[in-house]
Amino acid sequence: MMSAAPKSAAPVVELAPRLRAAVTRLNRRLRSSSLDVVSPAKASALAMIERLGAPALNELAAAEQVRPPSMTRLIDSLEEDGLVQRRVDEVDRRCQRVTLTAAGRRALTVIRSKKTAFLEERLGALSDDELAAIGQAVGILERLSEDQ
Repeated sequence: MMSAAPKSAAPVVELAPRLRAAVTRLNRRLRSSSLDVVSPAKASALAMIERLGAPALNELAAAEQVRPPSMTRLIDSLEEDGLVQRRVDEVDRRCQRVTLTAAGRRALTVIRSKKTAFLEERLGALSDDELAAIGQAVGILERLSEDQ
């Protein structure tokens, strides 16, 4: 949990929109660096399936903040691509669970590798001082992104 250090309102008010814009732009650049693998929506769903294990379609839709019919269409497409498979839940036979296939795990590895390579290239152009500052900022960003 973040500590509540005393702060002036003006710097926070000025910094928040700059941080939001920078994170949004960087996220767009990262997504576009791996578009040749799958769409951003598919990549996000694959990563969430990995994170959740074997989610039900409604759990996955809630986690991705989309409506269940949209998630069903996305899973249909991922299944056609051979990246996921559905299986009937052993406890509730009415429920389908989604898991990654070996191809889905490989696709996630490629996506992450491309994004990491993009960042490595960009970071390689920074000075030692800038890299040290980024190193400190990463820890802070990790804390900001934690669930509270």
